Amino acid sequence: MGRYVIRRLIQAIPVLLGATLLIFCIVFALPGDPIAALFGDKRPDPAVAEVLREQYHLNDPLLLQYWHYISGVLFRGDFGVNFADVPVSEMLAGKFQVTLNLALTALIIEALLGVGLGLWAALRRGRATDTAILASTLLLISVPTLVTGFVLQLVLGVQLKQWTGLDIFPVAGTFAGLRSYLLPGFVLAGVSVAYLTRLTRTSLVETLRADYIRTAIAKGLPRRRVIGRHGLRNALIPLVTYLGADLGNLMGGAVITETIFNLQGIGNQLFTSVYLREQPVVVGIVTILVLIYILANLIVDLLYAVLDPRIRYE
Repeated sequence: MGRYVIRRLIQAIPVLLGATLLIFCIVFALPGDPIAALFGDKRPDPAVAEVLREQYHLNDPLLLQYWHYISGVLFRGDFGVNFADVPVSEMLAGKFQVTLNLALTALIIEALLGVGLGLWAALRRGRATDTAILASTLLLISVPTLVTGFVLQLVLGVQLKQWTGLDIFPVAGTFAGLRSYLLPGFVLAGVSVAYLTRLTRTSLVETLRADYIRTAIAKGLPRRRVIGRHGLRNALIPLVTYLGADLGNLMGGAVITETIFNLQGIGNQLFTSVYLREQPVVVGIVTILVLIYILANLIVDLLYAVLDPRIRYE
């Protein structure tokens, strides 16, 4: 197991280098001058602009710029500074916590609703409940996140407060603590809930048709034990894979949700930094997301051996 983990971590190095180099090239190719964007509507003094370009290595070739950045990340843990001389790690510290809270809230909502509804639909396959759940998930997939966010913000955040007098779902900011993440968490998890519900239903239906399930039922085991211990446990493998990969998607795809609910996370910062062409900030955010993807996939692979004892890592 230890050798497997070390091997996977070594394999993650070229993935990290490839992803950061690709995003560095994309940001470099964007039109516009980052130094001019730093001054806003004012025209920068040519001498000052040249000094700033030299300071941030903007006159160097692309690969040399990338080497300056990635060598600091790998050897010193330094993500550099933005064009206002603010350390990227310091800038992202609080914003990362906001996005992580949002993503974890969405992941918990996704796991509870997705697996629960999928299990319910699978056990009532072909009935009205199954049809209603499948239709609801199709509707959830079809509606854009932007529309879902504003509708729930209006109904649950504004109208529900007017009807009941209770501020259960804050509509913006993080002033209400963990309650601030409930509504945006559901919006962010909406499409994933629909996909996970369908995946759970399909996986469990296929598992319940297996021969060992028929054998367990024929031996007289209780239906709840057959479904919970034998059926659901084996059906969880594709679900764990999906949830592990989706954690990175939730963190990286929070731009729209954070904008709607005025959450100052890395999604919001990513949008701003791409607009200003701040390569260190953009690549720093991407580096963090890639590391989260790698760690999540490693945890998922290790969970396989827990769910299915036949899987072993030598």
